[in-house]
Amino acid sequence: MKITRISVWAIDLPLTKPYWLSGGRLKFERLDSTFVRLDTDEGISGWGEGCPWGTTYLPAHGPGIRAGIQTLAPAILGRDPRSLRALNDAMDVQLPGHLYVKSAIDMAAWDILGQSAGMPLWQLFGGTVAEPVAVNSSISTGTPEEMIALIREASAKGYRTHSAKLGGHDIAADVARIEAISAALPSDEKVTYDINRAWTPGVAVQVLNSVAARDWVEQPCETLDQCAHVAGRVANPIMLDECLHTFQDHLEAWRLGACEGVKVKPNRVGGLTKALQIRDFGVSVGWQMHIEDLGGSALADTAAIHLASATPEANRLASWLCHYHLSVDPVPDQGARNAHGFATPPTSPGLGVAPEVDRLGEPIAVYEV
Repeated sequence: MKITRISVWAIDLPLTKPYWLSGGRLKFERLDSTFVRLDTDEGISGWGEGCPWGTTYLPAHGPGIRAGIQTLAPAILGRDPRSLRALNDAMDVQLPGHLYVKSAIDMAAWDILGQSAGMPLWQLFGGTVAEPVAVNSSISTGTPEEMIALIREASAKGYRTHSAKLGGHDIAADVARIEAISAALPSDEKVTYDINRAWTPGVAVQVLNSVAARDWVEQPCETLDQCAHVAGRVANPIMLDECLHTFQDHLEAWRLGACEGVKVKPNRVGGLTKALQIRDFGVSVGWQMHIEDLGGSALADTAAIHLASATPEANRLASWLCHYHLSVDPVPDQGARNAHGFATPPTSPGLGVAPEVDRLGEPIAVYEV
């Protein structure tokens, strides 16, 4: 089997309402996603999606994915997509770094492998059944009253795990938010306080040692070293996210004792192949993991849910679904969808999502053998 054609679409994904991160420092209103289809000489096609969370969140942007695919195309065409390690090695030689560029291609190759083997991705990732995965809400930064109202709205929709966005230099404001949310949260619900790198180490230590809550705190500071400094001085379990890109980053986080858990996002780490390696390492060292993607439609969400579903329950925390925040749906009624706070991966071979080309329109680029 050989890859004979790579087709690329640029998809505009408006959010239903503005989304604030990092204590209100970052605002997002739409996402720039890239869909990729790999066609083969045996008639099997695979789909992938790469969608950075805007341009200000991490060093990644939609046009960069599409330019990178143009660079990668000569190294990909003619290769067997089922040889995933060889495919990833070829991409890494052709374009060192730029991990986010490679995710959509790697996802599409996994889709082809699953279809070829007659197996869903969760089974290829080691699962025995399509385990439902808990889905967490995402609570935008606001006043304590506004954030509690959003949590109650999410609870009414079935969510039992919430990600509350905090951060900034106003210690009193973040203490008030944490105390209010902790007091209002029902006993059967959980919350992670997601700082998105907005605290300095001093602020992090002051805030977390001033509150009674002992919930997860995600990415309190900018760098891995700063987060490790905080982890040794607070009682809260620390979840790392934005400072982890490569497998070496994860090894260093474990060596430093910087966290008790991590977020594994295929688009950020270079695709499902690398995310699987990180997932297995996390299981081996006892980490708990949120496995979800950075952004995108139900196409990207479904790939992450396949990997989350195949992760041991003791190591699996809730996943987030970006497509829930979109005002458009390029793949309606397909893939893993939220159902009362849980999402279940498809049982059909491969990824289980195949966008309708007529709905997407003409591709903006096609590369052929």
